Amino acid sequence: MRYKKLAELYQELKSTTKRLEKIKILSKFLEYLHKEDRDVMYLLLGDIYPEYDERRIGISHQLAIKSISKATGIELKQVVKEWKSLGDLGRVAEKLTLNKKQSTLHNYILTTEKVLENLRKLPELEGKGTVNKKLALITELLTSASPIEALYLVRTLIGDLRIGVKESTIRESMSKAFFDGDKEASKKIQGTIDKSNDLAAVFDVVKKGKLKELKKISLEVGKPIKAMLAQKAKDFKDGFKKLGKPCAVEYKYDGFRLIIHKKNKNILLFTRCLENVTKQFPEVVGYIQKYVQGKSFILDSEAVGFDRKTKEYKPFQEISQRIRRKYNIEKLQKELPIEINVFDIIYYNGKSQLNEPFKKRTALIKKIIKNNPYKIICAKQIIIGNEERAKEFYKKALKENQEGVMMKNLEAIYKPGSRVGHMLKIKPEERDLDLVITGAEYGTGKRKGWLSSFVLSCKDKNKFLEIGKVGTGIKEKSGQGITFDELTKKLIPLITKEKGKTVYIKPKIVVAVIYQEIQKSPNYASGFALRFPRFTALRPDKSLRDINTLDEIKEDFKKQKRNYRYG
Repeated sequence: MRYKKLAELYQELKSTTKRLEKIKILSKFLEYLHKEDRDVMYLLLGDIYPEYDERRIGISHQLAIKSISKATGIELKQVVKEWKSLGDLGRVAEKLTLNKKQSTLHNYILTTEKVLENLRKLPELEGKGTVNKKLALITELLTSASPIEALYLVRTLIGDLRIGVKESTIRESMSKAFFDGDKEASKKIQGTIDKSNDLAAVFDVVKKGKLKELKKISLEVGKPIKAMLAQKAKDFKDGFKKLGKPCAVEYKYDGFRLIIHKKNKNILLFTRCLENVTKQFPEVVGYIQKYVQGKSFILDSEAVGFDRKTKEYKPFQEISQRIRRKYNIEKLQKELPIEINVFDIIYYNGKSQLNEPFKKRTALIKKIIKNNPYKIICAKQIIIGNEERAKEFYKKALKENQEGVMMKNLEAIYKPGSRVGHMLKIKPEERDLDLVITGAEYGTGKRKGWLSSFVLSCKDKNKFLEIGKVGTGIKEKSGQGITFDELTKKLIPLITKEKGKTVYIKPKIVVAVIYQEIQKSPNYASGFALRFPRFTALRPDKSLRDINTLDEIKEDFKKQKRNYRYG
């Protein structure tokens, strides 16, 4: 398939902000997409592999700039100048490709197969000469690209496609193309996507027009699965009303999600973002081997840090550094030990547990796990229908430095990737948010040379809306917590545009903040501002889909005002 055809589809999709129009455009494209071109499904989301696959393109803006310069024969300085002016490297590539100075000796018609072939080689390159090899692969594509192809090639390279298409858009487009938009078909397609995290595999089946065949795509141990997520409950009265009595009440742990896979002797650990962190937590592998019975299984759990001497549980921010650290593992194990709290099971000994009721899944967990405190245990849980006893349990969780409690319907199934109404969380009055950094300013004085005053944004459909700035809670010297220097190094490769001391940053780095109050404000695109926000932690375990939405901000604002008014 010609890459130009795909680039023109991108352009058509970008031309409208209306979701239904995008679905109509994309469904027509999918109707005529051949089976041999199935991997184009990954390119629609700017990827080259299924979501469960860890391999990503991982090209920096700097390397993209060098590639544009080499492919067009235009000096680096001019490319950078155009970037600062346009704020979009894709547009830079499009503009400069119109007036190439470089002779195109290797010019040929670009195909999606060739694009995927070259892009898939990039993550595999290691060792001496890697940069030059990557540069050659990218330049080969750009040299043969038309302006519109160059635009979307570069955007794909830097992970910034900008066409407003999400997984849900593709799901609805498949439903419309092959099942006339049937709602039941849409649900089944989404369920299969959640189990497989492979759009091309799902496309292969739905193109045949046989929904029953989706059952052939099942859970696979070793292939990461999206975690089921909870909604909020106002209080226990609200929770029992929604879930019924009795229900399960469990600790809501202040740690990070860990999905544990075992197949025979092979054990893999994944975060909620599908990131493989097995090497970072070798002690957990040992716990699973020693304290969990079963040849094959997938467990859902929370890893919580604790103080080795006092045995007190630590907040997430103190152990978060273990997620991304790939060196000095043995030292970190001793300094930042963790306990695994297992609260659900998704698969066991050859059988999916997704459609089993929660009470049955809980019973299975208790049967196969040998509790060993400060290593691995079943999550602390009570089955109850009494508000007063639930409150006592909640207070106990807070006293043990946990976030609060979860309330769970005993008959509910497990729905991967969904934020379900049969699992609710209760925490102290909301004063914390997960947001994404979308901008910053270069500091002065002691903070000279570092980025500071970080712009925070919430999510509203396909947009990120500013809601405030944060500079407190970040350290100037290394020790406990993230420093300005460390955060600056993470953000510089994500800068998309500079204007004086202000920089615009590609939304990628998710952070947790606490605040005193939400106020209405015309100064930010969200219409709100955080009063006295303070940085508490980087959240490498969370993705952009996990950050707080504008609707949630509005709800917290209303609740805050109501609490203020009535004391």
